Amino acid sequence: MGSMLELKDVTLFIDRGGEVQPLLADVTASFPRGHFAAIIGPSGCGKSTLLKVIAGIAHGEEEGGLYWEGRDLMGGSDFAASEIGYVPQFSIAHDELTVSESVGYAIRLRVGGATSGNVRAGTAQALKEVGLSEFADRRVAVLSGGQKRRLSLAMEVVSRPVILLADEVTSGLDPQAEDEISHVLHDLSNDGERVVLSVTHSLQHLELYDSVLVLTGGVLAYHGPPDALAHYFRCEDPRDLYARLETRQPEEWAKSWKKHHAAFRGMITGRIPSEPKSIHFESDGGPLETEQEREQESGAGTVASEPPSVSSEAVRAPGALSQFLTLTARKLRIFSRDKTQLLLQAGLILGFPVLVAIFAWNGLPAVQNLSMDMNQGLLQQMKENATFLVQGSKIGSLVSGIVMFQVILLTLMGANNSGREIASERLIFEKEKLSGLRPGAYVASKAVFLALLVLAQSAWMGFFVHVVCGFPGPLEAQLLFLILVNAAMTSVCLAISSLMRTAEQASLVSIYLVGFQLPLSGAVLALPEWAGVLTRPFIAAYWSWSGILQTLHDERYYDIVQMVIQTALSPSALCLWVLVCHIFAGLVVTLVGCQRTRMI
Repeated sequence: MGSMLELKDVTLFIDRGGEVQPLLADVTASFPRGHFAAIIGPSGCGKSTLLKVIAGIAHGEEEGGLYWEGRDLMGGSDFAASEIGYVPQFSIAHDELTVSESVGYAIRLRVGGATSGNVRAGTAQALKEVGLSEFADRRVAVLSGGQKRRLSLAMEVVSRPVILLADEVTSGLDPQAEDEISHVLHDLSNDGERVVLSVTHSLQHLELYDSVLVLTGGVLAYHGPPDALAHYFRCEDPRDLYARLETRQPEEWAKSWKKHHAAFRGMITGRIPSEPKSIHFESDGGPLETEQEREQESGAGTVASEPPSVSSEAVRAPGALSQFLTLTARKLRIFSRDKTQLLLQAGLILGFPVLVAIFAWNGLPAVQNLSMDMNQGLLQQMKENATFLVQGSKIGSLVSGIVMFQVILLTLMGANNSGREIASERLIFEKEKLSGLRPGAYVASKAVFLALLVLAQSAWMGFFVHVVCGFPGPLEAQLLFLILVNAAMTSVCLAISSLMRTAEQASLVSIYLVGFQLPLSGAVLALPEWAGVLTRPFIAAYWSWSGILQTLHDERYYDIVQMVIQTALSPSALCLWVLVCHIFAGLVVTLVGCQRTRMI
C-alpha cells in the first residue's frame, strides 16, 4: 500500500426505523501523498459521509478496509489527532476572537510544547498559507464567508496534517471566493506530503485537481483524472455530468466502473499525465476497455509504481493541563468581549438582590414578646396571644419567603449561566475534539469559569440581603448554602447542555427545571409525604432553603418560622452533602455528554 490513503470496498450501514440501509457501498479508491482530489456527485449521494468515514466520525456499521501507509485504520490503528485535518462547512472559530487569536489558540490546543514565539511564528505562517495575513487583527464576526473558510483551513494546518478533508468549503460562496478557496486547497497539496480531499458541487475548477471521484447513490461511478471525466461519461461538457448521472441507476454506474477502473489506475498513483489515455465507448454509452486495460488483463501490461514512502512525525499534542489553561484563558477573553452577556450578568448580579430586599427594605420587624402578666384579664390575654400569632405568622412567612426568593433567583441564575454553555458551541467543540482536545480539560475549563460567576452572583446576593434587610444568622454559613444551590443548578444545567442537540432545547429544559423548584420544594405548600420522598432528593431549592433556615437555630426567628412552614427541615449537614452531590453528579454527566460524539 505504501505511502498513500487507500479505501477498499468501504461500506457504511445505518439503521433507519429498524431497517438497515447502506449509505456507502463498496467504495474503492487510493490517493498518494501530494494529491488533490475532488469528491463530487448529486446531493445525498454520500460525499460528506465518505469524508466522515475517513475521519473516523461516521455513525453506523462500517465494512471494508481503510489504510494509511499500510496501517489498518478500521482495524484499530487510528489516525493521530495531528495527522488529519477536517474542515466542515460551518465556521469553527468564535466570533468574539480575532483571526490571529483564533489560529493562536488552535496552535496551543493542538501543538504540545509551543512557546509564545512558536505560536506567533506558526500563526503568521498559517495565515500566509491561506492568504489571510492582512486580516490578522480582524474579528471573526465581521469576516466574509470565504474568509471564514480560509480561517478554518488555517486553524487546521497548524498541526501539519498529512490528510486534509474539506467538506463543501466552497459551498454558497461567490465565484471569486470559490476560486480563492480552490486555489488555497490546491496549494496546500503541493508540498508533496499532504493528501487533500475536497467535497464540492462545483465543476468550475477541475483543472486544479489531480483526480475526481464521482459518487452517485452511495456507490463509486468514477475515480480518475478530470481530463477524462467528460469523455468517460460521454458528455460534451463536464458541467453536464449531473444530468448524465440521472440516465442510469447507481448500480449500473457502479458495475460499469468496476469493469473499467483498471484503465485509470496508473493515472491515480502519480501526478496526472499531461495527455489522458484514449478511451472508447460502447454504443450504449458505457466505456470500453482501453488498450492498457486489455494488456493488464492478459498479463502484458504493468501498473505504474507507487511513489516512495515519505515519513512525517506526528505533532505531539499538548497535555490536559495545558489545554485546560488555554481553554480557560480563551473563555475569559470571549466573555470579556461579549457586551450583551456582560450587561446581562451585571443586571442579574445587581438587580436580583434588590428584588429580594424590597420585601424587607427597612429591615425585619422585631419580634414582640408576650407580657405574661398574670394580672391581665382573660380577654386581654387572648387578644395579646392573637396579636402575637398574627405578628409571628407575618414575620415567619417573610423570613421563609426571603430565603426561598434568594434560592429561586439563584437557581434561575444557574440555569442562565450554563443552559446554553456547551450546546451553543457544540459543533466547535466536536471539531476541536477531533483535533485532539480532551473532554476532561474542556469540562474543567467550563467548571472554573462558571465557578467564578457563581461566586460573584451568590456572594453579592447574600451580602446585600444580609446588610440591607438586617437578615439574622451567620452570614458565612448562609453564603455557603447560597453558593451551593447556584453551583448545583449551574452544574445540572451544564449537564443538560452537554446532552441536548441545540442551545434552544437546552435552555427550555433548564428553565422548566427551575420552574419545578418552587412548587416541589414544599416551602409554600407541603407536598404529600410520598411525593416529597420521590422528588425532594432532586430539588436543590429545598436543600438550600432548609439549610439556611437551620442556620437560624439560635435565633428567635427560628421558632417563628417553624410556626408557619408545613414542611419539615432537614439537618444542615445533610443539606450540605446533598447539594455537593448535585454538583458532582452534574459534572460527571457533563463529562459523559462531552465524551459522546455528535455529528459534525
